[in-house]
Amino acid sequence: MALLVWRTLRKGHPAAIALTAALLATSACGGMSDTPSESAAEAAKSCTSTTKVRVVLQWVAQAQFAGYYAAKEKGYYAEECLDVTIQEGGVNIVPQQVLSAGNAEFAVSHVTKTMVTRAQGADLVNIGQVFQRGAYLQVAWADSGIKTLADLKGRKVGSWGYGNELVLFAAMKGAGVDPKRDAEIIQQPFDMSLLLRREIDAAQAKTYNEYAQLLETKNPKTGQLYQPSDFSVINLQDSGYTSLEDGVYARGDWLNEAANQETAVKFLKASYRGWGFCRDDLAGCVDIVLDNGSALGQGHQTWMLNEINKLVWPAANGVGMMDQAAWDKTIEIAIAGGVLKAAPDKDAFRTDLSQRANEALKADGFDVTGSSYTPQTVTITEGGK
Repeated sequence: MALLVWRTLRKGHPAAIALTAALLATSACGGMSDTPSESAAEAAKSCTSTTKVRVVLQWVAQAQFAGYYAAKEKGYYAEECLDVTIQEGGVNIVPQQVLSAGNAEFAVSHVTKTMVTRAQGADLVNIGQVFQRGAYLQVAWADSGIKTLADLKGRKVGSWGYGNELVLFAAMKGAGVDPKRDAEIIQQPFDMSLLLRREIDAAQAKTYNEYAQLLETKNPKTGQLYQPSDFSVINLQDSGYTSLEDGVYARGDWLNEAANQETAVKFLKASYRGWGFCRDDLAGCVDIVLDNGSALGQGHQTWMLNEINKLVWPAANGVGMMDQAAWDKTIEIAIAGGVLKAAPDKDAFRTDLSQRANEALKADGFDVTGSSYTPQTVTITEGGK
């Protein structure tokens, strides 16, 4: 769902605020506690006031957003004197539009889609780039003869649309395949049914979701689950089309108020703690996601969170910190693909708020880089149960 260039080196907003920030971010509600939400509720009683904020997600409750649910359930937001409402997304709910309309203080969205909205006049600013890596795949049957992006020429190629085609189309063009002339683009539902029925030659997928759906499906010929060897997988990141996905956004005008900057730091700090919990306690975090109404089973959510953790960790410069080269590449892809006409201005993202959150977390002994993180091995279950 995202893409991007802009060569001007940027180090965030006034660094003068950055050092004092670490202290401010931890002041109101006490230090870190990884005890359950009852203790967090006790800690929240020391708050002289509570700030209500809303964050809108890109999709329904699932492990893609586990860090935010964990931060709420474990009481990390409460400890920061925040009362956070998590709003689910969906096909007809566009996070960046909800944010720009003032119906949320924060939104989780992809860089490219948000920058398109910014180019249309919305003052949306990336304040925390949670996903450090991309997850786009194009999957075909192993016997299809499709091994590379160039092999999509003359084929029926599935895409979800809703902005999710942007990286795929840029990658196809880079391989000499014009999506408008050289392939038949098929509107794909948010599952793998068309590929499984061989109604398309290649389907769009994410490492953390749709690819697992294939492996959770029983092969009617063998009665066993499909295996990775049954499919040909083109990883768009490996093909040079890494495009930054889920990040946290706020409105620039809202951030102009100093009090709102403090709120943003607290929100980021608690959210990053949530992602740290999900890194360190996979099973416990999956339980939290399931408790929040996910329609997908435990097996699928476990796979998803394991793959999501790979996108977040390790975070070499600190959790949520924007990598300039990754931003530049995302923008470059978007411009080359005709999605953006020009690179966003220097105010499109800022790193000072995430830096403050990281400094506060480090002061509390939190591992902000996850340098020793290693993924788990997840056993696929039929239907993701």
